Amino acid sequence: MKKIDLTMANGRVVENNQNSLTAGARGPILMQDVLLMEKLAHFDREEIPERIVHAKGAGAHGTFTVTNDISAYTKASIFSEVGKKTKTFTRFSTVGGERGSADTARDPRGFATKFYTDEGNWDLVGNNTPVFFIRDPLKFPDFIHTQKRLPASNLKSNTMMWDFWSKSPESLHQLTTLFSNRGTPDGYRHMNGYGSHTYSFINASNERFWVKFHLKTMQGIKNLKADEATKIAGENPDYATEDLFNAIANKDFPRWEMSIQVMPEEDASTYHINPFDVTKVWPHDDYPLIEVGVLELNQNPQNYFTEVEQAAFSPTNKVAGIGFSPDKMLQGRLFSYPDTQRYRLGVNYNALPINKPIVDVNNGYRNGSMRFDDNGADAPNYEPSHFQVPTQTDRVDEPPLKIDGDAARYEYETDVNNDFAQAGNLYRLMSQEEKDDLTQNIANAMDGVPAEIVKLQLQHFKKADEKYAAAIEQILNS
Repeated sequence: MKKIDLTMANGRVVENNQNSLTAGARGPILMQDVLLMEKLAHFDREEIPERIVHAKGAGAHGTFTVTNDISAYTKASIFSEVGKKTKTFTRFSTVGGERGSADTARDPRGFATKFYTDEGNWDLVGNNTPVFFIRDPLKFPDFIHTQKRLPASNLKSNTMMWDFWSKSPESLHQLTTLFSNRGTPDGYRHMNGYGSHTYSFINASNERFWVKFHLKTMQGIKNLKADEATKIAGENPDYATEDLFNAIANKDFPRWEMSIQVMPEEDASTYHINPFDVTKVWPHDDYPLIEVGVLELNQNPQNYFTEVEQAAFSPTNKVAGIGFSPDKMLQGRLFSYPDTQRYRLGVNYNALPINKPIVDVNNGYRNGSMRFDDNGADAPNYEPSHFQVPTQTDRVDEPPLKIDGDAARYEYETDVNNDFAQAGNLYRLMSQEEKDDLTQNIANAMDGVPAEIVKLQLQHFKKADEKYAAAIEQILNS
């Protein structure tokens, strides 16, 4: 078979399509990674007008109330005192399906909350799983392409999905969650939410801590078995949307308890897991959950398009005291999410009522599509200036992020980041009934997949747990 060189849009051959260009093995991604920028920018524009991912969703307004003092870790005003309330808007979604797809499809669920804080908007954009399929954004367009439709038949393909996963063993942890019954939650009210990525907190002394966010449902976890999910998909494809709307209309307000895991900054360099690998969790024995507050959804939207469809979430929306990390997937989302919103809604998307912060916005941005305010009137839109214009402040400075290493395309350290251990641990935590459902769901999803791909994937399951692989193989051979 003749080898075909992968190229960029300008015809230049691609030397590495697996790893983003970072400053050191664990450092942040560099803007000079033009392959990543081109790949994500093109991906963000592939479909219109609905979201390329998370197209089907439901949302509601609510409040976040602080229940515990965490000021030792962050100076963010939202957490400044126990009892403080902040208005919010939360959107839930499936990931891969179109706007008309079923709410009960086997898929991760998006869990995104916009906090309208007194320092500006903070968006916590996560999923109902604490990990993800991949850990480098360079692979994200390829991954999502496998979840979409074939160009000829316009049908989804198990072969595409398993072909990619078999070549990406880091996906095994997320696959174990996805094909368990947690892959088909019983509506949005009965699932957890996670920030998934590692973020940073900055306290009043300008000290950095690494942090992970958890939102645990106070309604209790409820999931659907595969046959139940399929039945409901045929009877009511909007099952989760209806359930959320009716619960709030009946004043049965759903609630989630927010907790955090906190890691001192210096621990990252010696911890046995790369803390910036989004395919891994931090064991709670090492970094226990710390209670923060309660998110309550208590008001339905009045207009779905204006509030839910035009809601634009991005991890770039942060406030003083909350920062980023060298998590490669997070770094990629910092470009891709606002880029998608500018394409989907227009460059002024943050001025739409659902996205508009409650604080004054002062910048030099002018013109652009859908500009519906005074466009800055006749004020100067530049600085520095002799005139009165908005100027910078050092109140939100963050401590320097330590970087070590040369700029190159680094693979994750697989000896440190065993791609199979946590998937095996999760499997062994399950009851026998849960294991049976998991392995049956996986075997069903492998229907029609070429033997070569199945064989490679079974080797990954075997490295996680030999009984895990044997159970799947037994079903496939029966």
